[in-house]
Amino acid sequence: MSKDMEGKDETIMDTESKVLWYPDSKRNTQMDKFRIQVNSDYGRNLANYNDLYQWSVDSYPEFWAEVWRFCGVVSSKPYEEVVDVSKRISDVPEWFKGARLNFAENLLKHANQDKVALYAAREGKEEIVKVTFGELRRDVAVFAAAMRKMGIQTGDRVVGYLPNGIHAVEAMLAAASIGAIWSSTSVDFGVNGVLDRFSQIQPKLIFSVAAVVYNGKTHDHMEKLRNVVKGLPDLNKVVVIPYVLSKEETDLSKIPNSEFLDDFLASCRGDSDQFPQLEFEQLPFNHPLFIMYSSGTTGAPKCMVHSAGGTLIQHLKEHILHGNLTSSDVIIYYTTTGWMMWNWLVSALAVGASVVLYDGSPLMPTANVLWDLTDKLGITIFGTGAKWLSLVQEKNLKPSESHDLQSLHTILSTGSPLKPQSYDYVYRCIKSTVLLGSISGGTDIVSCFMGQNPTVPVYRGEIQSRNLGMAVEAWSTEGKPVWGESGELVCLKPIPCQPTHFWNDENGSKYHKAYFSTFPGVWAHGDYCKINPKTGGIVMLGRSDGTLNPNGVRFGSSEIYNIVEAFEEVSDSLCVPQYNADGEERVILFLKMAPRKPFHPELVTKIKGAIRKALSARHIPALLLETKDIPYTISGKKVEVAVKQIIAGREVAQRGAFSNPDSLDLYKNIPELQNY
Repeated sequence: MSKDMEGKDETIMDTESKVLWYPDSKRNTQMDKFRIQVNSDYGRNLANYNDLYQWSVDSYPEFWAEVWRFCGVVSSKPYEEVVDVSKRISDVPEWFKGARLNFAENLLKHANQDKVALYAAREGKEEIVKVTFGELRRDVAVFAAAMRKMGIQTGDRVVGYLPNGIHAVEAMLAAASIGAIWSSTSVDFGVNGVLDRFSQIQPKLIFSVAAVVYNGKTHDHMEKLRNVVKGLPDLNKVVVIPYVLSKEETDLSKIPNSEFLDDFLASCRGDSDQFPQLEFEQLPFNHPLFIMYSSGTTGAPKCMVHSAGGTLIQHLKEHILHGNLTSSDVIIYYTTTGWMMWNWLVSALAVGASVVLYDGSPLMPTANVLWDLTDKLGITIFGTGAKWLSLVQEKNLKPSESHDLQSLHTILSTGSPLKPQSYDYVYRCIKSTVLLGSISGGTDIVSCFMGQNPTVPVYRGEIQSRNLGMAVEAWSTEGKPVWGESGELVCLKPIPCQPTHFWNDENGSKYHKAYFSTFPGVWAHGDYCKINPKTGGIVMLGRSDGTLNPNGVRFGSSEIYNIVEAFEEVSDSLCVPQYNADGEERVILFLKMAPRKPFHPELVTKIKGAIRKALSARHIPALLLETKDIPYTISGKKVEVAVKQIIAGREVAQRGAFSNPDSLDLYKNIPELQNY
């Protein structure tokens, strides 16, 4: 137990937490080796993870310097200073000043060029494509040379509207090698969802596909792509990958400045048979690598800029120390290119591990498709969303009986809180000896605040520990730490993986409002959690702000309003989350009808269809209900948080802030919302 928990009331959480997995008594994990190295380098006597964690947040500059060394960050110039300790997390200090490095070089640095870097599997295809580190390096060189030929430079934006496959990884690494900034979104996003994001960052180059396969059907992608391109006037080139169709079946004539991928790549070769050399631009640690997006709660999604160095060192820490990942591991995370877990997964290449990319439905042709893949490829670390684990449990799958799963040592889950029953299911029906790591963080830090840990037990229903270097606490509304009870997840000390800035936020006001307006100088993440003072484990309790996050699909209410309020029958709407006792979330959409327009099932069907088309099937609310009025503040802001509180059974104290306070009573004791 860390010192800041000592003496706290331990009766306030279930102190009889059930242990489902114990660490190996040999204590020879990379986390243990790191702890021993710290003891040797700094003359410490850190005996266990709690000691190491406390040192990592108390002495965070020394900690991050040790991570740099232990995890083997490659740089062409050394750093002069880790970080200025006089600066707070809200000052967004610069890290590793003076260093020069390249993110792509750190992922492609491996001496063994014959080792498999990527396995790519697709729904409905038996063949699994393998790419070695040597082939990946060669392909990235060609992508980068073609980008340079068309004029892509350091700082330009290159985007992917792509499935989770080899091309996405190659295009991202090529952009990073030049110092261009990569941003991607998933093919299941509709036109509005993509343009809300990409139109803000003025990309010069977009990669996309002609069609995709999902759930047993081929979906044409060209019409969506045409409309996206129309909304991005700064594009110089549109590169189309036939993917599931042939070139002959694909008509590019309606998309200006478009060409097929092989023509784009051939442009840098000329008549030569020689492959171009891969050049890695040497850039500052804080040079932009990725632009990720907030959910768009109060308007357009915020564009979070993540640095190359910050992303690299944080992902190395998580993979090597927390994941015990080595070059002999084979890792999969079921994700799209629009979720931060894709960026996180690809970083496993930096350790020399083999990364498995899967594109398609995780339930087709059967719900065993990912377990089949695990046995076929010898997957050792298997990542998914909590919702998928619930789904396979509902289908009564028992992979422990139907599959070998001998290679598997870790299962990771994120996206939404992992139910205690899901822990039982994993250990009973999947594998009894696996480390089940529930992990939690966010797009905001493109990583985790807390997660898996090979040196501490797994307790039923709990995330194992706060991660090294992440000074995380749960705070009451008064700004005091609370133990064993619900509080706001905060981070007290600077971290290299916080965004360097938001795009189009010249004075930093959007950034400051997003994280530092709740508690001055302290990062408030927008999650409720509770930390068990006995085990050090964490339970996530849902979002504390207006972001919606059902089944790990993070989005903002305004994305729904933009679509729903275009219907003439609807005069206003309100979109809020509802949580059940397990912390699972569903989205409720309330509709205020226009005068003389009735609420009827056909309208519900039409609205659901429109949301599916513009955003995705996963954005569709669980329930659409009629309401007579929607609460607003005196300054004219729609108030979701108040309704969220009421449907959770809590009272709203500040009724004076509302222009129509009586409207709040409409949301009490709604029959359809009981017994969730």
